[in-house]
Amino acid sequence: MAVTAKMVKELREMTGAGMMDCKKALNETDGNMDAAIEYLRKNGQAKADKKAGRIAAEGIVKAVVKDDKVAAIVEVNSETDFVAKNADFQSYVEEVANQALNTETTDIEAFLSEAWAADNSKTVKDVLTEKISVIGENLNIRRFAKVSAADGFVASYIHAGGKIGVLVEVATDVVNDEIKEMAKNVAMQVAAISPKYTSRDEVSKDYIEHETEILKVQAMNENPDKPENIIEKMIVGRLNKELKEVCLLDQAYVKAEDGKQAVGKYVEQVAKANGANVTIKGFVRFETGEGIE
Repeated sequence: MAVTAKMVKELREMTGAGMMDCKKALNETDGNMDAAIEYLRKNGQAKADKKAGRIAAEGIVKAVVKDDKVAAIVEVNSETDFVAKNADFQSYVEEVANQALNTETTDIEAFLSEAWAADNSKTVKDVLTEKISVIGENLNIRRFAKVSAADGFVASYIHAGGKIGVLVEVATDVVNDEIKEMAKNVAMQVAAISPKYTSRDEVSKDYIEHETEILKVQAMNENPDKPENIIEKMIVGRLNKELKEVCLLDQAYVKAEDGKQAVGKYVEQVAKANGANVTIKGFVRFETGEGIE
């Protein structure tokens, strides 16, 4: 495949690598974008968290919480930022979020086919079509998720007027203002740093093997004369560093006074101060347009 300037520009934006490095990577991989990213990573010229690329779609994310026990989060896309800021559009997205709060399905197509709560003669998709006609732009209910907390509560956080939305499930035997503030701070951490996992327990064996392979090639390229046992130690160190970046509870807490305290240690500190047993069970993070080409 012929490598174009547009492809080089796109790869550079996705990885932060140099223009000539991007061109070489695309030539070496016959223009395959994913393979080119892997090539750059193995050569230490790109990071894993850059792979998602640019976010192009407009719209908003909205979250609703009922009795602190059940919550729903939705992403509804529009064509322009102007419409995303429109009060009518935002009111509609809140209605969609409330619909999601009460749905029994987890499938978007089934969700679109169910009866609209405010008017059972119409489906969710029917009302969406009506909104498209009224607003004059193509709209899309892209995704939704529900979170329930049997032994605790659900915390929510919306960033930048709906650009990012987060739900966090908290298991706790004590619920007070300090515990709730801690949960909101954790939700803000998720919004800001975008972890992939809650803890290392969630990290798959395949992910570990894949990252280990890349880090091994990277370390060997950088240190061709180092003995294998030293390379292995380097891989372990780099893998631990990467896991601290992608696992929420291992991440450095953004509000930590010393800049070092891990999120998990912050949660433990607040729990101890309140005589509580607290566990962050999981989170959902939606960013408007995330992953849309």
